[in-house]
Amino acid sequence: MATLKNIFKALRAHQWVKNILLFVPLFLSHRWNEADLIIKSIFAFLSFSICASAFYIFNDLSDLESDKTNPSKKNRPFASGALSVGFGMLLIPCLLAVSLVLALKTDPGFFNILLVYAALTSLYSGYLKKIAVLDVVILASFYALRLFAGSLAISVPISEWLLAFSMFIFLSLAFAKRFSELHALRSRKEEKAKGRGYFTSDLEQVAQLGSSSGYISALVMALYVSSDEVTELYSHPKLLWIICPLLLYWIGRIWILAHRGQLHEDPIVFALKDKPSYLVGIAAIVITLVAI
Repeated sequence: MATLKNIFKALRAHQWVKNILLFVPLFLSHRWNEADLIIKSIFAFLSFSICASAFYIFNDLSDLESDKTNPSKKNRPFASGALSVGFGMLLIPCLLAVSLVLALKTDPGFFNILLVYAALTSLYSGYLKKIAVLDVVILASFYALRLFAGSLAISVPISEWLLAFSMFIFLSLAFAKRFSELHALRSRKEEKAKGRGYFTSDLEQVAQLGSSSGYISALVMALYVSSDEVTELYSHPKLLWIICPLLLYWIGRIWILAHRGQLHEDPIVFALKDKPSYLVGIAAIVITLVAI
């Protein structure tokens, strides 16, 4: 049972919540009542999640030495020795094989974008994560790829507004992740993040870049609500304006908590345990449904 628990932990299944983004194109296209598209989206979700887990393990094996000295990461299964490196190397191709089989159950375009994600993730884990700023741009791009993947899995066009919004909002969250890591390093009086291209002296600049990216995403949302495209999809588009102050509140709160040192190093983990985040998300979904 302990082994299964460690395997589950190594897969980082809690991170699969990120892949809910694959359902966004289905939801925003208002075609959630088509059973075949729902089934394809589910296969795409499972395929992408399992593929991501394979690369989480690859990343853990790549960062093994630095993770062993990190207070929060030293308890990960491979860093702690609960799972062997050999087992991890065996698990990676098995997960990738399952992922590719599931991908074949969706439309052909999804398979191609999954390969792009796998290649980009390999580059990130091996080299790109060491380059300051580029690393967070790549992390934000992963979220945009998830939206593309969800769109291609069901052959539904994706809005350029959605891509622009996702790039800025997830760039903000990626910077928040780096900020939290650097904040923890500064509290321990360390100067540089191991395996990363950042120094603790970069903390204030990272905060400026991250918070500004978040508020630009709110601006993109406001521009979308006032565009001609939104009137074609919604009967009551003006209701969508309510989402803007909700977004401004959520972004501001995330960054204030980050400055206080109260934000988990992974904003996704934080959001999963944060009641205000749930309330904002539920409110945004309800408003969107009512606007239709």
